[in-house]
Amino acid sequence: MHQAPALLEAATAAAAKAYAPYSRFQVGCALVTAQGNLFTGCNVENASYGLTICAERGTIFQAVAAEGPEMRIAELAVIALGHEFPPCGACRQVIAEFADAETPVWFLRDGKPVRLTMAELLPASFKL
Repeated sequence: MHQAPALLEAATAAAAKAYAPYSRFQVGCALVTAQGNLFTGCNVENASYGLTICAERGTIFQAVAAEGPEMRIAELAVIALGHEFPPCGACRQVIAEFADAETPVWFLRDGKPVRLTMAELLPASFKL
């Protein structure tokens, strides 16, 4: 599928909508499902930090709410305005729940798109 430019652009637009008054760390996510639907989301912070929702998890939860429990991620991108990083560990585990080992995950490094598979991002994901 490899929709990196469009997904990174959609994730950037989502990041601009983040509610991040405490960290000022605005993160956006965009994903395409196996059904071909695009979902975007941003992080939403809370004064009680543990209640904060990461962009990736919020986006995935939206996709599940729309498509149901069989939703599968075909491709995902994450952007943090002013920063470059892959998804955090908690988000990697949630992505893995709805992705295959070869699902591409995009982010920026040195201003350039980086593509890693879920197997590369989380080689030993927790499974029941």
